[in-house]
Amino acid sequence: MRTVAAMSGAVDLSGLRAKADAARSAQQRPSAPPGSDGPGGADNVPDQPGQTDAIGTVIDVTDQTFATAVIEPSAQKLFVVNLSASWSEQSAQLDPVLEKLAGEYGGAFVLARVDVDASPGIVQAFRAQSVPMVIAVAAGRPVDAFAGVQPEDSLRAWLDNLFTQLESVLGPVSGVPEAPADPRLEAAEQLAADGDYAGAKAAYEAILNAEPANREAAAAAKQMDFMERATQLAPDAIERADADPEDAELAFAAADAEVLARRQEDAFARLIALVKRTTGDERAAARARLVDLFDLFDSADPTVTAARRSLAAALF
Repeated sequence: MRTVAAMSGAVDLSGLRAKADAARSAQQRPSAPPGSDGPGGADNVPDQPGQTDAIGTVIDVTDQTFATAVIEPSAQKLFVVNLSASWSEQSAQLDPVLEKLAGEYGGAFVLARVDVDASPGIVQAFRAQSVPMVIAVAAGRPVDAFAGVQPEDSLRAWLDNLFTQLESVLGPVSGVPEAPADPRLEAAEQLAADGDYAGAKAAYEAILNAEPANREAAAAAKQMDFMERATQLAPDAIERADADPEDAELAFAAADAEVLARRQEDAFARLIALVKRTTGDERAAARARLVDLFDLFDSADPTVTAARRSLAAALF
């Protein structure tokens, strides 16, 4: 998805706020006596788009209402501003998808529709050079944006990422729909739960054959490969490796046992030491086994990052 970088520093919304303040001031000055039903009287003040007691999931906004309908309430909720035009074929493709998602997300965000031909101030504020353009607004400022049509799956991922990033600003978001369960993953997980690690690994690899970019299946396949090895470990795997530190296969088994015992730091240190004292194919095999173990953990895990640095030092 092509996003617009550094949105908060590139966009000035003060002009839109000023227009809204001026419009409010004009409304508050009656041109007829209070209580009069004549032109301009209190009973004839038209409703402004977007100014309702309960914010809907989809609203229409203009230059005059943008500040009060979007900027101010964005202190508590994510707003997705859609700059579109009736003459734009891409807008015609994107608009209904965004409206569908606004309904499905059940109020987790508000979709604010803007007709660019009728709202030049908003277009200028966001420096929009084409339509459609979509801007996420939170805490009174733009936080991310993209231009052009995007697939529905990409839009869902974009929204979910925004909710995660903005949780510290807006708090936990309710109404976000859970991703539908993948029956293939559920079947593989059941095999793993039953202890059939070989079958689970084959199921995950079948998913990968169909979807090479499926990261969840890739990570799970590696975990199953490890679990399949771990079930065949000798009870004294660590003691045997300590007694014969030159045997690479014993070191591999001991490292698996240490990971299984949640002693991954010891496992990493064991294989890094093996990398240091071996050469050629034996060293390549030790490095490959170590990298496989790294992949079982979060890449941000401190023990992993420290071991990666140690491995780099051992290799170079």
